[in-house]
Amino acid sequence: MPLEDARAQGPAHGGVRIDTNPPADAWERYVDAHPHASLFHGLTWQRSLERTFPSYQPCHRIAWRGDSVCGVLPLYRVPALPFGCSLISTPLGVYGGVCADDEEAALALIEDASSHARRIGARYVEFRHERPVGSLLTKDLYVTFLRAIHPDPEVNALGIPGQKRRGIRAAESRGLALRPGGAELLADFYDVYSRNMRSLGSPAFPLRLFEILLEEFGPRVRIFGVFRGDTMTSAAFAFFHRDRVMPYYCASTKEGMADNTNECMYWNIMRYAAERGFKVMDFGRSKKDSGSYHFKRRWGVTPTPLPYQYQLVAQREMPNLSPNNPKFATVIWTWQRMPHTITRWLGPKLSRYFP
Repeated sequence: MPLEDARAQGPAHGGVRIDTNPPADAWERYVDAHPHASLFHGLTWQRSLERTFPSYQPCHRIAWRGDSVCGVLPLYRVPALPFGCSLISTPLGVYGGVCADDEEAALALIEDASSHARRIGARYVEFRHERPVGSLLTKDLYVTFLRAIHPDPEVNALGIPGQKRRGIRAAESRGLALRPGGAELLADFYDVYSRNMRSLGSPAFPLRLFEILLEEFGPRVRIFGVFRGDTMTSAAFAFFHRDRVMPYYCASTKEGMADNTNECMYWNIMRYAAERGFKVMDFGRSKKDSGSYHFKRRWGVTPTPLPYQYQLVAQREMPNLSPNNPKFATVIWTWQRMPHTITRWLGPKLSRYFP
């Protein structure tokens, strides 16, 4: 599509024009160049979502100032429980909200997304921001953990508090070994992952998602499995983006938890990334004061708040799909006691409602 036609389609917000049919090449160039763009802003993540969940309808926005792109907003209409829909930026991503040159462009994108939500009767718009924008309602629930990676493994090891170092040594003394790989590790990974999600009381995403992520991201994603002999006891689906490694979908068996396999896994992923010149270990999102929050904090990393923001439309309160929500207590209790064969079959059918 010619850029003149694309820019003419959308409404103007001050000096910013919004296009609701973004040219793919302009989008990708902007995201590739922007210092704050995450992998969740890119077209590869979008293709992976749309191939896995056809019910997620893209409603992306791109902002123009004159002939130049000044911001993007990846946005999806997703089904909501028990009925209706919401707009999410970005589903399955821990980041992926507005990415813009300045506040004027960011606010223009938010205003346009909010107007679209009102037109379609969405319950709310969720922006998974790393930095707050304007005066939107902000949820004080999530944090992320970022740790610098030094090229020297000894420096990295000394930066880990003593308790974690002892856990790593204990895991190594048990003969645990990390194996990086791709599709050949997927079956073992998914078995560990789906069992772990059952233990947490949450539905697992479909196996198809991980097959597609491997296809779409290629060498930019790896599966890391920790093995005791031939048995995988812990695993992570890790992305490599720019200068950072992000162990994303992480899981462990009950036996693995007892063997300190998570300590072994994270340490060896850090070593793997250091050897290849990556500079940042992104431990990912956690809810404040949760088990994963304290696990990551004990690596000597200071939590960074994630200010997820909301525009409420047909809903009066910010959504709360967290397992800590008391409304889910009975469902979680029941789910944890179902046979794994049932949760593995049913979970992927429900997971689209938990983006």
